[in-house]
Amino acid sequence: MQPQNLTKNDYKGSPSTLCTGCGHDLISTQISNACFQLGIHPFEVAKMSGIGCSSKLPAYFMSQSFAFNSMHGRMAPVTTGAKLANPQLKMLGISGDGDTASIGLGGFVHLVKRNLPMVYIVADNGVYGLTKGQFSPTADPTSPRKNGELFLNDTLDICTLSLELGCGFVARTFVGNPTQLSAILQKALQHPGTAVIDILSPCITFNNHEGSTKSYTYLKAHEVPMRETPPFADPLAAVAEIRKSYKNGEVLTGIFFENTAAKTLLEKLPGPSSPLALYNADELRPSPESFESMMAQYM
Repeated sequence: MQPQNLTKNDYKGSPSTLCTGCGHDLISTQISNACFQLGIHPFEVAKMSGIGCSSKLPAYFMSQSFAFNSMHGRMAPVTTGAKLANPQLKMLGISGDGDTASIGLGGFVHLVKRNLPMVYIVADNGVYGLTKGQFSPTADPTSPRKNGELFLNDTLDICTLSLELGCGFVARTFVGNPTQLSAILQKALQHPGTAVIDILSPCITFNNHEGSTKSYTYLKAHEVPMRETPPFADPLAAVAEIRKSYKNGEVLTGIFFENTAAKTLLEKLPGPSSPLALYNADELRPSPESFESMMAQYM
């Protein structure tokens, strides 16, 4: 049900400055649609991001929502702090394959292990598009750059990593499959814990050429969508199936695993009755006596 008196226009953002045809713009559109369809008020959402083309996305949807653009690779810890300070906000994190799988990998691992209630989107194109198309950790060794250069390392797969970390919601989708993308986003937005979505989103400028495994042409030809209901009761079975699909030259998409029973960080680390964000400085600051008492415990 849509919020009263709100229309789709209320879920729009600023005009995009990304390259024409960039897959990331399709992600922005589907996020707006999903939140509108679920009746999530923009005021209830905090859009979090790091640095990179992907991290520009929060500007392009739901302008009435809260937003915070953090440092490169620091979206995960900043979001953790923001959620603990104001649990009432729905956290929607937008990151990239470089922002998450390289400089931000440590923060991502700990966020998933803590099961922070949020949707964590990785706009995955296999390159650093903002700095002229260098390989990112999710690049495939068989996928050359335009100049013929090959990636020297094995692929770091966001989904298999998330599954092995015990993430309660793990999915992969492709911007060229809007029906599946919309359905997965809506499902993730209703998940109580961390929901990781690896969204394959071609870089039209640096990684959409012939031979690229992250191009529109390749992904449309090799995508194998699963049904939306998670087919795997065991996350390691999902890992095995994903790895099998790679060997078969397939790109498996869908919801790989979902577990709504695991306790979230907010349940394991209960805070005060009111959000910390509503406390004033005097209420947050311990008295000199309380501070001295705490410090004495470490003497």
